[in-house]
Amino acid sequence: MDSSDITIRPAEKVDVKALQEIGRTTFTEAFGAVNSPENLQKYLDSKFSPEALAEEVANPDSMFFFAEHDGQVIGYLKINFGDAQTESMPEHTMEIERIYVLAKYYGKGVAKLLFDKAMSLARETNSVTVWLGVWEENPRAIKFYEKNGFVEFDKHSFILGEDVQTDILMKLTLA
Repeated sequence: MDSSDITIRPAEKVDVKALQEIGRTTFTEAFGAVNSPENLQKYLDSKFSPEALAEEVANPDSMFFFAEHDGQVIGYLKINFGDAQTESMPEHTMEIERIYVLAKYYGKGVAKLLFDKAMSLARETNSVTVWLGVWEENPRAIKFYEKNGFVEFDKHSFILGEDVQTDILMKLTLA
């Protein structure tokens, strides 16, 4: 498989079940082994319920995209503008809230395609800054974002079940 076999398409209201499946699976693959089962389950039940996802998909300041291979969803992207952002930010700022890919597709360019889609949308919307939060215990993701020009500018708390974790906030200023 090469990246030309992967398509990126918008996820819409009819895709909530598929979004729930890919969201739960990829989050569990990424963080299940390093968090308690109870905290993980509490987070999944809260953030990846059909109701929570339907509300997020319906928000006009949020956008979801699926990465697909042979008709199967293998990853997804969520971006936020305005009040949908998880932190209050100035105008012309876009947040990449989620880029997740199924573990069996790690290293195959899927995350980069989703990232490139986000950056394309940032330019199309005249965003001046793109920012994101990444768990301080996720060196793979931190390295990916640093390689793509992001720099640390702050930290915030991320609540996973009963566990308060720290996300590094990273940003990229667009020319």
